[in-house]
Amino acid sequence: MKKRVVLAFGGNALQKNGEVSAEAQKKIANEVGEAIYELSSKYEIVIAHGNGPQVGNILIHEEVGDSEKAPAMPLETAVAMSQGQIGYWLTQAINNAFIKNGKQAKVATVVSQVVVSKSDPAFKNPTKPIGQFYSEKEAKELAREKGWVVKEDAGRGWRRVVASPRPIDIVEKKTIIELIEDGVIVIAAGGGGIPVYRTKVLRRIKGVDAVIDKDFAGEKLAELVKADIFVSVTAVPNACVNFGTPEEEKLGEISVSEISKYLPEFKAGSMLPKVQAAMAFASKNKTGIITDIEHLKEALSGKAGTIIRR
Repeated sequence: MKKRVVLAFGGNALQKNGEVSAEAQKKIANEVGEAIYELSSKYEIVIAHGNGPQVGNILIHEEVGDSEKAPAMPLETAVAMSQGQIGYWLTQAINNAFIKNGKQAKVATVVSQVVVSKSDPAFKNPTKPIGQFYSEKEAKELAREKGWVVKEDAGRGWRRVVASPRPIDIVEKKTIIELIEDGVIVIAAGGGGIPVYRTKVLRRIKGVDAVIDKDFAGEKLAELVKADIFVSVTAVPNACVNFGTPEEEKLGEISVSEISKYLPEFKAGSMLPKVQAAMAFASKNKTGIITDIEHLKEALSGKAGTIIRR
């Protein structure tokens, strides 16, 4: 039997050297497609991905073009738009990789709603910057006009900030599982998923403006589909301690308890959520991996990357 693997690719992984055009990002998606083809004979593959740069660009378009006739779409809808955009690039790339090798792929993108709690503490303290930069005056005017929370972002200007709650469930999980069991390579929980919550009375689903971390969403996806391995695919081959210093040390195979000692070493919004997500999955007696796309095949074989086990 094939092992079931969830691969969580960062949104920044599709952008190199600051190239943001669709063609430039599709070119990098082709590299992902080739990697997926190589792994497909040995693994059942589920793909999650980030959308930070892409949804940021969508929001800029929405805000700049906002008018009475064409009102800007809310954040949760922009996340859905980015799922379709990136899902299209990846499904096309995977299909083409299979065609190149004389085969036909079964691949589908599932527009995914990820359930969060309206009582998540993140809603009381929004910290995730999104969209374009403004002057302090512009930002505060927009905050009054639109009800945004705005904060200064590292001295570069003022930006809107939103909550980043933890994922609880995925609405489409049964559909995703059925597709996997039918041999489909599934792309799901894109951009961390479209943030939704369930109403208390009728348990109906409603969207909420927030951003869910793609690694936490990918780990939740891996848990729900009963994957054997969760991989955070990032820009570096290993998680490191003392990163960027002469004392830098790559972490190889390591236990959950051992890597937990290094948590203060990792930066929030960068390596920390990747390590936390891989640890969470490994604690369920599974395998969590952190590596780059170049070492992905070796890492799945236990020969590269940071491999976390209980």
